[in-house]
Amino acid sequence: MAEYERLAEHIFRQAGHDFDCVVVSGKDIVETMQREAASGDLDGLIAGGGDGTISTAASICWKNGIALGVIPAGTMNLFARSLKLPLDIRVVLETLANGHVEAVDIGSANGKSFVHQFSAGLHARMVRYRNAMTFASRLGKMRASARAAVGVVFNPPVFDVEFKVDGHMQHRTVSAISVSNNEFGPDPLMFADNLKGGRLGFYLAQEMRPAGVARLAFDILRGRLKDNIDVTAMASTSIDLHFPKEGGRSNCVIDGELLPMPRDVALRLHPGELKVIVGDPPVAPTLIERVAAVLPAGRPAGLDA
Repeated sequence: MAEYERLAEHIFRQAGHDFDCVVVSGKDIVETMQREAASGDLDGLIAGGGDGTISTAASICWKNGIALGVIPAGTMNLFARSLKLPLDIRVVLETLANGHVEAVDIGSANGKSFVHQFSAGLHARMVRYRNAMTFASRLGKMRASARAAVGVVFNPPVFDVEFKVDGHMQHRTVSAISVSNNEFGPDPLMFADNLKGGRLGFYLAQEMRPAGVARLAFDILRGRLKDNIDVTAMASTSIDLHFPKEGGRSNCVIDGELLPMPRDVALRLHPGELKVIVGDPPVAPTLIERVAAVLPAGRPAGLDA
């Protein structure tokens, strides 16, 4: 960590930034980010960690009006993937130090922000199963997730939900709900390709038996979630959910964090309200650069002109 701290400071100062690096234990990271963001003299906050830490950092930056930079140091790094950042924690320092600030969308569930998704049902049960297991590494977490997923296939949840989208109320019996910050792209990891689309993605999987859950998992792995026969996909800027029979007995997941599920959940999109640091797009090579790239050593005289 000391070496990484020195590297980060060198790269950011070399790019012309005033930069301070603080390394703290996991239990202190939220308090530290809140304190630094509230100091009033920051233009940006760079956070390193998994999607849960990054989600918390995004909430802090959103509330304080400062830019968020993401160092993808977690297992899936879904928000970093949406931002098209390098997943190497050293390479990304160069990208952030020499990048620019863009405004992207952020979602909220009953006022609690999320950068990736709110979910209930299959995903929440899988996270609950996984959290009951013991693991001490990224690989261990992935193995625990796989074991938890198998457990959910053979014991899928079933629950009722009433939802209002674009003023229309409907009722369904489902096994899964997911509301994403912009619609999912085709990647099996299920993250948004575009965080400026201005709409929440809304996905419902009807009541399923184990065979249906296995079929859904297969379609997700093929990048064909929306083609699954049991899935209904919609998009909207606001979605209201009501769980008439839950009464606080079930859980939901917000950006990987397992939480008690309220009976009523108001989901909203806040277009362009989160500032993030992203890499500059690659510069297209000029014609001369294209020609020079294929020439052998000892170019003909006058090519530089």
